[in-house]
Amino acid sequence: MTQITSTELEASPPSAAWLRVMALVYDPFVWLGELAGMRRRRNTLLRGARGRVVEIGAGTGLNIAHYPDGIAELALIEPEPAMRRRLARRLQRHARVARILDAPGERLPLPDASVDTVVSTLVLCTVDDPERALREIARVLRPDGQLLFIEHVRASSRFLAACQDSLLQPWRRFAGGCRCNRPTGELMRACGFAVAAEGAAWRGMPRIVRPLMVGRATL
Repeated sequence: MTQITSTELEASPPSAAWLRVMALVYDPFVWLGELAGMRRRRNTLLRGARGRVVEIGAGTGLNIAHYPDGIAELALIEPEPAMRRRLARRLQRHARVARILDAPGERLPLPDASVDTVVSTLVLCTVDDPERALREIARVLRPDGQLLFIEHVRASSRFLAACQDSLLQPWRRFAGGCRCNRPTGELMRACGFAVAAEGAAWRGMPRIVRPLMVGRATL
């Protein structure tokens, strides 16, 4: 397995109280980014979801409206209680049937080779152990399964990457544990995924989280 050199620095994780606040302010905070293109990207990406679908880090449920009607089953995994409450309310508003599971991305409560599609949007930046989370995704995917993702990543610009490094700790405390400088594409490939992705910009958001990768990964 390829060794990835991390530029992440340890910082105090966000408090439980702040995570409750984040659940309240997350949708307003990303509202402009959703209007400026993220909503369209979610819709385009999730048209490819099929079979038994599991979304990790489902948050407040911004993907729910974009899942196609033809999927066989939808499970939404979210470890934060305040986020789960907002997620449940959004499911009710959209009259969508889904299971909500309390679990982190590193420990998926699912059998081996039981899932056709895993969805991860703006999630792999927040998990404490991204390689373990990716191995869990690989474990639960069927041999012909797929990981659909939109993730913000370490910038290719040296200047912007340096800004991400310098602002990592205050951003992580503010943004619910998000590591703005994580090289997620490299981590996916190091964990054995074949990645087909394109770069994009998360318009309407702070520059340190604008670089995106959007695509599909398989084993």
